[in-house]
Amino acid sequence: MAVSVLSMARHIAEELKDGLSGSGVRSAARGIRRLLGVDFVGLADLSGTVTWAPVEPPFYADANSLVEKVLHSENREGRSQLVAVPLHVHQELAGVLVVAGATRRADVREAAAWIVEALERGRLAASAEQAAQAELRALRAEISPHFVYNALTVIAALVSSDPDRSRELMLDFADYIRYSLAKHGEYTTVADEFHAIETYLALQRAVLGERLRMQVRVAPEVLAVALPYLVLQPLVENAVRHGIEPRAGTGHVQVRGEAEGNDCVISVEDDGVGMDPALAEAILAGRGGTDSVGLANVDRRLRNVYGPWYGLVVETADGEGTRVVVRIPRFQPGVIP
Repeated sequence: MAVSVLSMARHIAEELKDGLSGSGVRSAARGIRRLLGVDFVGLADLSGTVTWAPVEPPFYADANSLVEKVLHSENREGRSQLVAVPLHVHQELAGVLVVAGATRRADVREAAAWIVEALERGRLAASAEQAAQAELRALRAEISPHFVYNALTVIAALVSSDPDRSRELMLDFADYIRYSLAKHGEYTTVADEFHAIETYLALQRAVLGERLRMQVRVAPEVLAVALPYLVLQPLVENAVRHGIEPRAGTGHVQVRGEAEGNDCVISVEDDGVGMDPALAEAILAGRGGTDSVGLANVDRRLRNVYGPWYGLVVETADGEGTRVVVRIPRFQPGVIP
């Protein structure tokens, strides 16, 4: 019996994840009615619209009147075997629970508490999604003006001396901008991320010349693996901007993607200036300053999608270069490009 009640509570919570105006409200009302063993249950949003289970009762006019009173007073209202209870989420009125039939007052309070908890979880999940979208917008806004200026300057300089190369780089630049700024879904594929990496590195090679050497290798079996959009490109940009550009002489960037059992492992390695491991730890924790938010952003998004045991692993030391490793499941429910 306890298992059945817990299962029903989980079902109610899932149906209310979009609030009291969502598509799962009627199903949630049916579940609450079964738990309480009453004749009718209604759930009202702040507009006063009541969703009933199993159907609208013959005394709906009286019930609607109680709902209006609760929405104005924010207090419990009732008559005979009909009661309306306010639902407060984070101390703000979110709706009303209406119960018709013989039941204990304590059971109605418990049902109301379940509903409030479900609504709180739904709002928290929605806030997390909004935060994730804001982080993605922040990543898109991080295109370096310095890089854009240098790339366009190189392209312009080649228009007369090497028009074919200039045209090729302009197409690469258009691809880079399109991928970085386009309104993608939440997920993409390893193949698309690696294409973006190759485009970016081709442009940087044109800007830096012989100062940049690169190697990109990816195993065919991981090309179709789905992953969050704009996860790999910021890591490569970070390797060039903070690893290779500050160092003297030629620098190397290596990007590899391969399968390890059920995981896809991708590494971005440079032989640049490196950094203190304590600084790398601070960057991943979001305390690295405004020019290093990309790594923390990527790490947080990976952990949100795959769980706390995933995320970025950074291996570095002053003067020893940096290696960033991404490990993700090759197959993850709900992660679809």
